Amino acid sequence: MSVISDVSIGAGTAPRPQVPAADQTLRILRHLARRAAPIAASALARDLDIPRSTVYHLLATLEGHGFVVHLPQERRWGLGTSAFELAGGYSRQEPLARLGRPLIATLADRLGESAHLAVMSGRDVLYIVEERAVRRPALVTEVGVRLPAHLTATGRAMLASLPRTQVRALYPDASAFTLRTGRGPETPSELRELLRVVRQNGVATEDGEVTAGFRSVAVAVRDHAGWPAAAVAVTWEGDLDADPTAAVQEASRMLESRLGFDRR
Repeated sequence: MSVISDVSIGAGTAPRPQVPAADQTLRILRHLARRAAPIAASALARDLDIPRSTVYHLLATLEGHGFVVHLPQERRWGLGTSAFELAGGYSRQEPLARLGRPLIATLADRLGESAHLAVMSGRDVLYIVEERAVRRPALVTEVGVRLPAHLTATGRAMLASLPRTQVRALYPDASAFTLRTGRGPETPSELRELLRVVRQNGVATEDGEVTAGFRSVAVAVRDHAGWPAAAVAVTWEGDLDADPTAAVQEASRMLESRLGFDRR
């Protein structure tokens, strides 16, 4: 007997999952991904019509693997760093890079400075597209390189677009922070203030925190659900004759459009 014939499908009735636990786990992850902020386990149970005891067991397993995090003071659950790793894995398989590469190349040509596209991977950014401008110095932001998100313009742009509870989960205390050049936020409160400025300005910057003497400006790229899928950035040495912000914002908007994000 075939697998399909083992499942009774009535008119208008969805097939019964053959592995209920896997089905429930994936539904929990998808529901969390669609929420703007972490939610309570009881809300998950209610929204998904899954027994509360089952939800707690599945959440405990997911937490053990890093796919969700528990915020005990708020009694809520949100996506964990392993979920971001999955997003990074999707990006590494090329769809996002393929969409972004022509835009990054055009941006570099337009400004005459090196441009790149990065995604979040835990507390790091992962560079998936790098376009070095002619006669410009080599950068550390080559494809496949990871850097601390809180030090980079791309990372700050994406962190500022995440729910504040998610940022707190990623940066719970001072031990989560590292420095490269002796500059940058070193505590959660310093990061919160930095991200507040990014949200206010709509653009992220860094000045010598990745490499001394180099500056960057970045703008987040949101996907169809409004989540930061990536960030576009330009990096240069010294001073520029013209502000690159508008060009970076335009590249971000164009990539968002290709990803299905509707600004309306």
